[in-house]
Amino acid sequence: MSYLAGIDIGGTKCAVSIGKTTGKEGIEICYKEKFPTPDEPLEAVGKMTETLAAMVEAHDEIVLEAIGISCGSPLDSKKGLIMCPPNLPNWNHIDVVTPFARRFGVPVQVQNDANACGLAEWLWGAGRGTQNMIFLTFGTGLGAGLILDGKLYCGTCDMAGEVGHVRLSEDGPEGYGKKGSFEGFCSGGGIARFAVPYIESWVKGGGQTGILKPGKSPDEITTADIGAAAGEGDELALDILKKAGENLGKGLSMLIDILNPERIVIGSIYLRQEDILREPMLEVIRRETLLQNRQVCQVVPAGLGEQLGDYAALSVAGNLICAGRC
Repeated sequence: MSYLAGIDIGGTKCAVSIGKTTGKEGIEICYKEKFPTPDEPLEAVGKMTETLAAMVEAHDEIVLEAIGISCGSPLDSKKGLIMCPPNLPNWNHIDVVTPFARRFGVPVQVQNDANACGLAEWLWGAGRGTQNMIFLTFGTGLGAGLILDGKLYCGTCDMAGEVGHVRLSEDGPEGYGKKGSFEGFCSGGGIARFAVPYIESWVKGGGQTGILKPGKSPDEITTADIGAAAGEGDELALDILKKAGENLGKGLSMLIDILNPERIVIGSIYLRQEDILREPMLEVIRRETLLQNRQVCQVVPAGLGEQLGDYAALSVAGNLICAGRC
């Protein structure tokens, strides 16, 4: 049994957690505290450090073995620096590792949130037991955490796994600053933007759709609106999500043939809409990938479900412990 700490740094809120590993190679969150992210980076780091210290001091049984930090990219995991991610624009080369290492005297590491979620699914979720696994966020944006040959692969400058930037089409909804990108077609914002011309054409032709609530225009709808309408059997909503599934299949096909994973784990939107997305996705994968590669690869929803984010930072700490024991 080990006690691990997880620090989740977001643009609007931070979370400090302590988890206890269990005998079944799982983890149980013992204590957690959330608070709004302070405006000043150093103030934020100080508040997170003091919050964790108070948790440890309040419970005599806790002896931390490692601390993991999860944050958006870009960052430098080797130097422990956060380097102006879009949701934290004033965090310019902020050292988040040293304050925790000095205060608690245990191994500390920071990873981007996609890598952290990938580690969580690999250690405790749907990727457990694999040597080659890809995790896709498929939420607000689209990023990947790569487990290759039994290790997290970060790349030369911590930018491996930015699959959302890959272009699937010469034209299409914009995501990650690029029209027709994987993120443009397969993310919360992307699916909503992709849907706008279909909704406009549908309504112009006299069609009715539950996607559009009274008083809303097509460019105000969200992917959640589409998902809710699809859940009620709305024809247009189902068609839009099926097209999203086809584009998901295009992106996954490239990953399957390039990286030859044994499992692809997908969170967020796929987790909620698997019943609709899965078959059109698989149709494209069957058409586009090499037989040997697709025969050894499963595509599954995140095993940790909607709680995945709660375990992400803890998994960075868990990976430090695993690496130290290997």
